[in-house]
Amino acid sequence: MKDLIILNERDNVGVLKAARGEVPMGHKIALADIPQGSPVIKYGYPIGTATKDIRAGEFVHTHNLCSALTAEALSYTYEKSLAPLPAAPERNKVMAYKRKVGAGARNELYIVPTVGCIAATAENIARTFKEAHAGDMKVDDVVVLTHRVGCSELGDDLTRTKNILVNLSKNANVGGVLFLGLGCEENRMEGIREIVPDGERVRFLVAQEVEDDEAEGLRLLEELYAVASKDTRTIVPLSELTIGVKCGGSDGFSGITANYLIGRVADLFEACGATVVLAETPEVFGAEVTLMQRAKDRKVFEDIAALVNKWKTFYGSHGVNVYENPSPGNKAGGITTLEEKSLGCVQKSGKGEVKQVLNELERVSERGLNVIESPGNDIIACTTLAATGCSAILFSTGRGTPLGGVVPTLKIASNSPLAAKKKGWIDFDAGAMLTAPDTDTIVNDLYNLVLDVIEGKKTTSELRGDKQIAILKTGVTL
Repeated sequence: MKDLIILNERDNVGVLKAARGEVPMGHKIALADIPQGSPVIKYGYPIGTATKDIRAGEFVHTHNLCSALTAEALSYTYEKSLAPLPAAPERNKVMAYKRKVGAGARNELYIVPTVGCIAATAENIARTFKEAHAGDMKVDDVVVLTHRVGCSELGDDLTRTKNILVNLSKNANVGGVLFLGLGCEENRMEGIREIVPDGERVRFLVAQEVEDDEAEGLRLLEELYAVASKDTRTIVPLSELTIGVKCGGSDGFSGITANYLIGRVADLFEACGATVVLAETPEVFGAEVTLMQRAKDRKVFEDIAALVNKWKTFYGSHGVNVYENPSPGNKAGGITTLEEKSLGCVQKSGKGEVKQVLNELERVSERGLNVIESPGNDIIACTTLAATGCSAILFSTGRGTPLGGVVPTLKIASNSPLAAKKKGWIDFDAGAMLTAPDTDTIVNDLYNLVLDVIEGKKTTSELRGDKQIAILKTGVTL
């Protein structure tokens, strides 16, 4: 059956490369009879339970398959199983900005509003500055970290807002940062200054304390520019680099082409000593064992288990079923259950050993594969990855999205029709993984493209000026 993809010898469903009758491409058909109540197997693992008898050759989707996940915390057994990483590629260094925190892909000035109320002022300052330096800009960009929080917040939300903004300002892509406050918000400038030391690359401005806030902002930005404009790229080993992996708008091919491809590229980076960070905690549900088997030691194993159970409990405490994910677009693209989505999602992590599990406010401190907690929401997860230290993000999509994070965000299409249709959104077509006789060439092509982006090549989202952040809120708004 040339039009059918079978991912594991244990599978009892296969994925169609092209539509077959009323069954769309990327969707599943049964390889054998599956009795009602029996597990449906894909990637070698259960992706749910048959809700009725399914005959061999039948379409398998939401009408006859449901998730078996619950919000209950589970117990796990540590059974380590690890495959070796590939050999390091010959191209294992990059022309980047060498910072104390690692290799920077960009040399940018950040304007960081402490509160959403001052965002328009920050944008005016950035626009005026760029107009004044048009044609002779000696930094890559002036980026405003626009958001709508920082006031009417308490407790964890306020702590999260402050620390995420501070961590973003520490990204290796940042040559200088201007913190811009209003003056009456909960996210006080005093709190920022307690954890951000004064220096030649940081400035602070509270708008209510000066007569002409935009003029003063421009003056301070010029001071930062005078320092950052002298920065130059130098040869940096890949062991200094941190990249994030993310998926959004996934379809039935995402785990087979784009995420699998990203995972293989991640392995190459790890073989060079680089750090790879996997986010999207809820999109590990049902696939957590595949990460636990790669935990470097029992503590990391227990950290993965605790993180998964924490988020399951969080959903349950709000009366939300963990299987509300996948999204309608995911289902239209062929993903039926969260287990199926998760097993495809974790393909992005490759096969490396999990070195560390980070909470959302921590930064990378150990090289290799890291797992960081975050929701699956695309822009919040991208923001978390940038805040933890990622200089670039590999972002797979099967349905398509124009979204760009604050760091260079490469869009990798899971299917060739999407790549052809949305050339202004997509940086790389992974659809060829379905038919290419030599997938090693595709892996090397993406690996080299990532290095080109680190060295200055702009992504499609950068070319459109799409650089967004968003910060999670879990509490009340005053």
